Amino acid sequence: MSTLSPSPVNRRHFLALLGLSAVTVGCGTAVGGGPSAGGGTRKLRYQGWTGQVTPAELAQDLGYLEDVELEWVGNTISGPQDIQSAATGQTDFGGAFNGAVVKLAAGGAPIKAVISYYGSDEQAYSGYYVRADSPIRSARDLIGKKVGMNTLGAHSEAMLDIYLQRGGLSAADADKVEALVVPPVNTEQTLRQKQIDVAVLSGVLRDKALATGGLRQLFTDHRLLGSFSAGTYVMTERFLRQNPGTVRTFVTGVGRALDWSRDTPREEVVARMTEIVRKRRRNEDLAALRYWKSYGVAEPGGRITGKELGLWVDWLAERGDIERDRVRLGALYTNEFNASATAPPARAPAATATATASGR
Repeated sequence: MSTLSPSPVNRRHFLALLGLSAVTVGCGTAVGGGPSAGGGTRKLRYQGWTGQVTPAELAQDLGYLEDVELEWVGNTISGPQDIQSAATGQTDFGGAFNGAVVKLAAGGAPIKAVISYYGSDEQAYSGYYVRADSPIRSARDLIGKKVGMNTLGAHSEAMLDIYLQRGGLSAADADKVEALVVPPVNTEQTLRQKQIDVAVLSGVLRDKALATGGLRQLFTDHRLLGSFSAGTYVMTERFLRQNPGTVRTFVTGVGRALDWSRDTPREEVVARMTEIVRKRRRNEDLAALRYWKSYGVAEPGGRITGKELGLWVDWLAERGDIERDRVRLGALYTNEFNASATAPPARAPAATATATASGR
């Protein structure tokens, strides 16, 4: 059975629908974890990603979350879905591409970004790949072609739009490039089977596909924009008010984990991640973890800079997807809960010998 999910609407229409859903979220009650009898929850519900270790999961395993406990409620393959779950109180935090965060906030959702959790650098980037024998060489060659990505209205689609724009395509021609949703674990296979013409691959799935051979890079987000933090974890404003101590422990711990992953030999990080995935017993493939290189977060401790969100405020406003006067940049994010960038680094316990061996 095909893994493709064709979009019944074009790119601009989809982003408009995302904005409409944000208005609905904003009108609801974002209960979050809610206060406990002790004055605040110390348990955070979240969604994970199959076969991957998120910065929050790494922070918990390193002991950086102290007595704050993560409660896994399932997996996602979509940043927009993840932050909408946080906005509606189904989870206590979620992460997405900063453009999706801006879009949701502009629609009235009561969310605030608290820490960057992924980005693009020379080691961690999203690449757009074609088969080695593909005739596609430029943006114009994509007219009428299919591009497979994990979700619409988020990072991958935004980068595609920028590439098409810089390639000189008109809005009408850009709408002829068909973006399709393909589960990340199936994207490489779908490209090789010629069900799509371009595959968006990142992280371990990208490196594993390239190691197999037969693919050619068309462009990357790093080539388009350089090094930048691309996505943030968000929480509802209500949850921040009710649980400031928990939020501070969580955000600071995630920031310390990001710094640990940057400062620690890659082999040790991979061994730690392999151990984490094994311990959670979810029948996940461990092989891809050996290709991990970086989370790509630009700032120490995952601290957020205004330009990382402002870029997408401008981009969405220029496209007509949001009203600029509905977004105040300073209200989109906060670093007040993040003490990790100024705290001295702490050495985490060493991974076990078994995990080190499996991480080779």
